[in-house]
Amino acid sequence: MLGLAAGPHDRRTESGTQPDVTSASVPKYETSPVELSIVMPCLNEAKTLGQCIDRAHRVLIEHHVSGEIIVGDNGSRDGSRAIARMHGARVAHITRRGYGAAVMGAIRVARGQYILMGDADGSYDFGYAPRFIDALRAGCVLVMGSRFKGGIDQGAMPLLHRYLGNPILTGLGRILYAPYLTDFNCGLRAFHRVSILQLNLSSTGMELATEMIIKAILAGLPIREIPIPLHRDGRNRPSHLRPWRDGLRHLAVLLAYLPQRLTLRMPILSETGPGKPQAGGQRDSRIS
Repeated sequence: MLGLAAGPHDRRTESGTQPDVTSASVPKYETSPVELSIVMPCLNEAKTLGQCIDRAHRVLIEHHVSGEIIVGDNGSRDGSRAIARMHGARVAHITRRGYGAAVMGAIRVARGQYILMGDADGSYDFGYAPRFIDALRAGCVLVMGSRFKGGIDQGAMPLLHRYLGNPILTGLGRILYAPYLTDFNCGLRAFHRVSILQLNLSSTGMELATEMIIKAILAGLPIREIPIPLHRDGRNRPSHLRPWRDGLRHLAVLLAYLPQRLTLRMPILSETGPGKPQAGGQRDSRIS
C-alpha cells in the first residue's frame, strides 16, 4: 500500500486511498508537465542516497530537463527518508516489502511522462540519463542499460553473479525472448510511464526486471539497449540481493511466460526489438 501528502499533482490508487509521498521544496527547474521522473528504490541507503540525488539533480539542470526525483522508500531505519527530503526528492513510503514493490509504488505516484529508474547505492551513474531520454524521445518505449557492454568496474559485481548468475539468466532470456538484449537484469533503465503501467507488472522482488522486459516484448513495444558502466557501490551494509532465491524467481518468470511467447510466434526483428519506434513516441491514450 502507498500514501501521499495532499497536493495538486497527487494520484490515487485503484482503491481510492492516497499514496504516501512527502515532498521537499520543489526545485526551480521542475515545471508542469514533468517530462522525466527519476525513481530510486531505497532501503537503508543513507550513505549514498544524497550523492545519487544530487547527481540526478545536476543532470536535470544541466540538460534543461523538466523533472523530479522520487525515492521509493521500503522501510528504511537509517534516516534515508530525511536525507532524501533534505536533498530535494519526493519520498514515497512503500509498505509492501520488496524491490519490485518499491519501484512500482514510486512509479505509480510519479508525474513524469518518462521514468528513469536506478539504484541508490552509487553503482549506477545518473549522468547517463540524457542518453536514455534521447532514445525515448526518438520513439523507444523501453530503454535498457547494458553493464556488459558498458564495462564493469573491478569489484562492482560479485564473481558468482558476473560469470554464472547473470550470464545464465540473460542467456535464457536471449534464447527464449530477445537475442538482441545482453543484460536482462540491469537496474538502470528508462521507459514510458503509462505504457509500462499498462503491462500490469505484478512482481514484488528483483524479478520485476525480467517481468518488465518479457511483457514489453509480448506487447510488441520498441526496445533499445545502450551501454552503461557499473561502478562499485558505496554502501556500508550487506547487499539486499539473495543470489539463489532471487535467481530462481527470475527463472520462474522466464518460464512462466514461455507458452504465451511460443503461441504468439513473434519474429525477432532488429536490435530495437519488436515494433519500430514511431516519431513522437507512443501515445498514452489507454489510461486516463
